[in-house]
Amino acid sequence: MIDVLNFNQLRDYIYEKTGIYVEDKRIYYFKNRVLRRMRKLMLDDPEIYFNFLKNSEYADIEMAKLINEITVNETYFFREFLQLQTFAEYALKEVLEHKKNKTIKVLSAGCASGEEPYTLSIILNEMLDSNYSFKIDALDIDGNMVKKAVAGIYGQYAIRDVPQVYLKKYFEKLNKGLYKIKEKIKKNVNIYNLNLIKDETYKKLDNNYDFIFCRNVFIYFTDDIRRRIIERFYLMLNDGGYIFLGHSESINRITNAFQIVKANNFILYRKPVREGTINAQNINNR
Repeated sequence: MIDVLNFNQLRDYIYEKTGIYVEDKRIYYFKNRVLRRMRKLMLDDPEIYFNFLKNSEYADIEMAKLINEITVNETYFFREFLQLQTFAEYALKEVLEHKKNKTIKVLSAGCASGEEPYTLSIILNEMLDSNYSFKIDALDIDGNMVKKAVAGIYGQYAIRDVPQVYLKKYFEKLNKGLYKIKEKIKKNVNIYNLNLIKDETYKKLDNNYDFIFCRNVFIYFTDDIRRRIIERFYLMLNDGGYIFLGHSESINRITNAFQIVKANNFILYRKPVREGTINAQNINNR
């Protein structure tokens, strides 16, 4: 077994490299996942595994595999449907009312295998008329997940909540129950293997997004890391832009920089606008 000292060293190293922090209540879960990786590498000494993770020429590959083990990459198309409906029917329409240019820009942070950004692409394809274009940037720390997202091929689990009309319109049916997202949806999505805590990440992304989706990602970070990322997001959003978090996530205790907007029984976070541009409360009672 991994003793407390070894665990703390490994936990601190993962935090240093990725910003992901394993809480004490998840120690047993974490140890089991580390042991699983060790068995696959045919290692039985935690110190040897730790050195491999730090110094091997395959260290980056192994770190990605370990992160994939200790985080939950459960995702599927149209996950948290009511929240997506709120995005489409409330936030998007509100932003469009005051949009000065004709391009909607979205960031999907923590996109896993691509279901979220492609879902957003489907929604925008349906909601926007021909006068508008859109661009979606998506990123994830796990290189294997990014490869799956770029391939855009999914099984029955991932597409189970896709409305049939969209399944026929936006997916190509392959053999063995697989479906491939069509090019008309892929073409507006750019997918990157990037780490949210690294400065280099933000040099590769834009600074004028209308929406940022970062759902079920902050649960893996400390408040300090969350605060740093939220500060970055604030600078990257247009005035009046929105952040969408997972249903159990909140940023209220780490920042008061965003307006809290209630729409369709959901709490949304909006970057304040300069006086005279958008009525800050005009969506609250819809």
